Amino acid sequence: MPKNLWNEAKAPAGEGLAALAYRSRLLGADRSLVNLYGGNTSCKSLEHDHLGRAVEVLWVKGSGSDMADITEKGFAGLKLAEVLPLFGREAMSDEEMVAYLERCAFEPGRPRQSIETLLHAFIPARHVDHTHPDAVISLACSPQGRSLVREIYGERAAWVDYIRPGFTLAKQIGQAVRENPQVECVIMAKHGLVTWGETSRECYENTLRIIGEAEAYFRRAQRGVAYFRRAQRGVAYLARQTHARSLRVSLLPEPERKRWVAKLMPVLRGAMGGERPSVLCYDDSPEVLAFVGAEGAKALSQVGAACPDHLVHTKRVPLFLDWAPEQGEQALLERARAGVQAFAEEYRRYFEAHRGEGDRMFPPTPRVILIPGLGMITSGGDAWAAEVSRQLYHRAIAVMHQAQGGFVSLSEAESYAIEYWPLELYKLTLRPPPKALEGRIALVTGAASGIGKAIAHRLAAEGAHVVIADINTSGAEAVAAEIRRSRGYRKALALGMDVTDQDAVEAVFERTALEYGGVDLVVNNAGISASAPIEETSLEMWNRNLGILATGYFLVSRAAFRMWKTQGIGGNLIFIGSKNSVAAGKNAAAYSAAKAAELHLARCLAEEGGAYGIRVNSVLPDAVLAGSSIWNSSWRAERAATYGIREDQLEEFYRARTTLKVSIYPEDVAEAVYFFASPASSKTTGGVLTVDGGVPAAYMR
Repeated sequence: MPKNLWNEAKAPAGEGLAALAYRSRLLGADRSLVNLYGGNTSCKSLEHDHLGRAVEVLWVKGSGSDMADITEKGFAGLKLAEVLPLFGREAMSDEEMVAYLERCAFEPGRPRQSIETLLHAFIPARHVDHTHPDAVISLACSPQGRSLVREIYGERAAWVDYIRPGFTLAKQIGQAVRENPQVECVIMAKHGLVTWGETSRECYENTLRIIGEAEAYFRRAQRGVAYFRRAQRGVAYLARQTHARSLRVSLLPEPERKRWVAKLMPVLRGAMGGERPSVLCYDDSPEVLAFVGAEGAKALSQVGAACPDHLVHTKRVPLFLDWAPEQGEQALLERARAGVQAFAEEYRRYFEAHRGEGDRMFPPTPRVILIPGLGMITSGGDAWAAEVSRQLYHRAIAVMHQAQGGFVSLSEAESYAIEYWPLELYKLTLRPPPKALEGRIALVTGAASGIGKAIAHRLAAEGAHVVIADINTSGAEAVAAEIRRSRGYRKALALGMDVTDQDAVEAVFERTALEYGGVDLVVNNAGISASAPIEETSLEMWNRNLGILATGYFLVSRAAFRMWKTQGIGGNLIFIGSKNSVAAGKNAAAYSAAKAAELHLARCLAEEGGAYGIRVNSVLPDAVLAGSSIWNSSWRAERAATYGIREDQLEEFYRARTTLKVSIYPEDVAEAVYFFASPASSKTTGGVLTVDGGVPAAYMR
């Protein structure tokens, strides 16, 4: 039985909205009970309106919210007395229902009510839960579902055949409950569970009890894999198969799996293409490895989606790559490219077969890719969307393993009716428009401080997922943590990297591919500085400057070009040079020579990359003192000595020598980088943009 999390000491007093939010979070805490963003709960309570009049209000979860973290603000409020008359109607379209319910709002500023609001209204109980428990969905997706429900619950459960959520389904459920007082739950074929109670706690415990009975049935039947509790994960898990009595594909050791997947993901990402690249997520958990390596997994995975909640995040079917490790890397990559193309062709056929007037096809790319021996890769517009798909397919795997005597899914027509349902599409309109770099993966070297840190924040602000690569690993993690806090789930990743170590550089690109699927934008920013007259310039100083600023930029660029040619969707490389790239720096021969080498390397790479859609541009800043680890080193004292001034006079000295009489800050350089990173510069390569306030000696000629 699912764990009872109710804590009377923490539960809010009363039976109103606060108790509803508490109960909802308890249910949402267990994803085997409630899908991510799925399910809905309600309560009916007496409230007072703005005139002080007593009003019975139906509080129901708002559309698109997640029960795991919902608060009181996440519920819509409707005047129940105005909703209940709808039960007497014979029919009602979705559009009529939505328009009607909008007029029943109890107070302004609440989210739009769930499409299943009438289900909650028509059940004559104070509290109602609608959930999608793995165990119950397995019953609902079994060919013998109705008879199994009768076997488990007897007359205590009502069965409702599949119909898309809306007025008709709500009325069928309301009638089943009102006409059969002994009924304790309703099970909706290929959909989910409805339970109720007169108090919030009673409703919660009824929900757990009904689910527990389904789980107990599966344990007694000794069929399927017991996915109910996370504690059952582990190596032993792999031996407990149902549709697969043994692993058809042997497991690769974890390090080897990850090396293969790091090579595969850029190929998949490139093959999927699209106006905006996808962000990918890799999963090699025991549950997934057991499923993808099992006999019959391919056929089972292609049956279809178990319920509407799964479908909208996983598409109707995944892409299954029929491959085994002994076939080798080249076969894997070829299957991946061909598989994505075949998936797209099949999706277009599906769309054309069911399209309605005005329908616009979603990108015909897979949301879930299954690979025997390697695991699962999911895709999305950002890392969170890919994670949602990952979590939902775990639920699908659990259901498929438990479904008795086979697995029955939503049909093609039923799937299309959900995927292109106007009420589901409405949720998409609530999202803000995509930002310029949404779906892009950026890698910024030397991003733990100064210019690199500002660049990382600027790119993340425009939607990019950013890899903070720096030899200063603690500083890199601090920057990544800042970005994740402000921008969201997995929006930044910190990786330690010495740009002079080719193995370290290659490892960072491999890890980036494993984490996100590939790279779109690389900013060569790692820096060092040293100042000395030529006769005092040591070989070590010379080599160190050339090593980091020239060789380091070469190694990072080479790794980027290799990945971009694998992806096949272009790339964007930006060099952070210096005023010294084009203007002589007194007492800075090593630094200036290295910076000049950077600029010419960038121009050479622009020529090499053009045929592959790879753009290479340079930004030349000067005297960026704020937040810089370089200027907090001996460089500050050395430059002050060169100009015969005190260290505290440096900033004013640099400001005064500019044509615009301004100081240059990291954010100014970041803005120039964003220009080269954005679509605004899509036809520019080999370009140079100075950010120095105007230093005539460094004017481009």
